[in-house]
Amino acid sequence: MKTSIIIPTYNEEAGIAATLDTVCNAAGDTGSVEIIVSDAGSDGTLRVAGGFPVKTCRSPKGRAVQMNRGARMATGAVLYFLHADTVPPSGFIDTIQSAVEEGKPAGCFQLTFDDPHWLMQTYGWFTRFPLTICRGGDQSLFITRDLFNRIGGFNEELRLMEDIEIIERITRHTAFTILDDRAVTSARKYAVNGRLRLQLVFAAVHLLYALGFDQDSIAGYYERNIS
Repeated sequence: MKTSIIIPTYNEEAGIAATLDTVCNAAGDTGSVEIIVSDAGSDGTLRVAGGFPVKTCRSPKGRAVQMNRGARMATGAVLYFLHADTVPPSGFIDTIQSAVEEGKPAGCFQLTFDDPHWLMQTYGWFTRFPLTICRGGDQSLFITRDLFNRIGGFNEELRLMEDIEIIERITRHTAFTILDDRAVTSARKYAVNGRLRLQLVFAAVHLLYALGFDQDSIAGYYERNIS
């Protein structure tokens, strides 16, 4: 069962090497895993990625668009969408493939942050619960190609919340699985914007989305409040 790992990037030159190093080492040279970096014309990200055994593609900016571009290039039966500043858990490829073989066509990992502060670790602890407010793209997403195609991929009209929206569509077709292992993601935005303040902004974005606000309003609020 071939797995395609798709990483959307924009201005990730400084950190992409660490993620690719982990992912490439996990993939090995078996041929059952391919890695695709879908870049939105940013800094030197693709130059750095070129030093690794990965495929690359260019895309208009926007995670939904970039991930769909990567998915179209992919040849795997399983798609795994991973943020550039997130490191998947040890053995993640086997874990994902085992889940699919057990009849779990879509899901994500739990999350922890690279900041040991108790508040950050508390945020991560809540990602074990099957609640929309506890989901996010940093947890990464695995999904079979068949299911991804049936639901139409990511909604490219969304500038934000594309990860939540696709999970909502997945759950109309099948169960969404939260795996036991934890991915580790960067807390860099929390360091800049404040651990509590940023979480409150994220909560407000979730609320605006749930209340049906349009994307311009949601994105405008986010851009005004996030550095």
